Amino acid sequence: MEGKEILSVVDSVSSEKGLEKEIIFNAIELALASASQRHFHEDASLVVEIDKTSGNFVTKRQWIVSDESDEDYYEQTHITPEKAEMEVGDVYAKEVENVEFGRIETQAARQVILQKVREAEKELIISQFKPNNNKLVSGVVKRVTRDNFILDLGQDAEAILPRDSILPGEIFKVQDRLRAVLQIKEVEGRGQQLMLSRICPEMVTELFRIEVPEVNEDVIEIRGVARDPGSRSKIAVKTNDGRIDPVGACVGMRGSRVQAVSNELGNERIDIVIFDDNPAQLVINAMAPAKIESIALDEATRSMEIAVDQENLALAIGSRGQNIRLASKLVGWELNVISNEEAIAREKVDETEFLGKLVDSLEVDEKIAEGLIAKGFRSFDDIAYASKKKLMEILNDENAVAEIKSKAEDAALLEAMSEVEKDEQDQESLSDLELSSEDISKLNAAGINNKDDLAELATDELLEIIEISEEDASSLIMKSREHWFK
Repeated sequence: MEGKEILSVVDSVSSEKGLEKEIIFNAIELALASASQRHFHEDASLVVEIDKTSGNFVTKRQWIVSDESDEDYYEQTHITPEKAEMEVGDVYAKEVENVEFGRIETQAARQVILQKVREAEKELIISQFKPNNNKLVSGVVKRVTRDNFILDLGQDAEAILPRDSILPGEIFKVQDRLRAVLQIKEVEGRGQQLMLSRICPEMVTELFRIEVPEVNEDVIEIRGVARDPGSRSKIAVKTNDGRIDPVGACVGMRGSRVQAVSNELGNERIDIVIFDDNPAQLVINAMAPAKIESIALDEATRSMEIAVDQENLALAIGSRGQNIRLASKLVGWELNVISNEEAIAREKVDETEFLGKLVDSLEVDEKIAEGLIAKGFRSFDDIAYASKKKLMEILNDENAVAEIKSKAEDAALLEAMSEVEKDEQDQESLSDLELSSEDISKLNAAGINNKDDLAELATDELLEIIEISEEDASSLIMKSREHWFK
């Protein structure tokens, strides 16, 4: 290629595609180097440098400066410090004669230029849409394939809406206009892609941002969304303005605002609850209309045991476990619903068990142990860190109080050490989960080395690792979590 021809190509492509000239120059340099390669050794490293003013170019061959004793030393790609008169690690470049391009070389160069220009165009489009990442966008269906809908977003941009990212029962055809959340994702082998979704939690958030001015103005904040796309959603809302009812504002006059969002989502039912920093209170709000009698929290495992009346049990769980599942997603804790009767029975068993521990470890009689339990003490830690005043109400003896507190500290320490040992035992192996040696090997290869690792997997993640039915996968995950609740 002549210098004037190169400058002409740069000007025309830059003007037509809206790309920086520097990008076009880089593409041509890479193309010329690639086309020249066939005239040199296959391992030779070539670079082409174009004069941005004249368009003339020079071709240089590069070698890495390295000692001959280096095991990676190869004369086609390396050169000694003595020959290069440079230090080890530097790059030695020598100008070589420019290749006379024939038809084949010219065609090869043109293909490289086109490829790099397309990549640059794609990067430009993606950069323009990055401010809209995880935001609601509108587009027109341009093409329909077996697996995807291709949407025209304008600005010469196309986005992919996978069929598994639309709501159940939705049908779209060419020229249909629709709204979806833009998600810029890294796709293996293809780099960043403009993807769309109508089933992600952000879809609900963005629709409320449109329908509810208070949300758009950040007067009301949506703190969490849990979705069963096309069926039901739960959202947690909060406002710092005491004059505004966040639930009422989101519902709107006669339910107009929430209905508009629901209509866009295929009549998806939407529960709006008040957000609370206290996870227990948030659970109470999220489980409505089911009335909760009591909640037992385990912060170590981020799990809660929720007790409800027998008549509220089905309501709390919901159809196919939907209500409890969405509440769990919204709160971010593992939730387990039991009847109030079962909770009371468990509490009695726990009290009886703790009564025995108090008698044995603190060396007190049953009457004192019962008194401690009646005052609300449920662990050795409770006793060890209780005020002397509170314990004096039971013991009426300062020496006895000091002795019990000391023994409670020792018992709490022993209990903690026992728990650590138990956890270590639980984590030792996956062998007690009735898995084959082949499946255990596959899990280990995927970084799943103990029951805790397995317990944190989702069902679909486990299915990707071992060949197992969805039902068995779910059962296996629940079994691996059993030690969390002991």
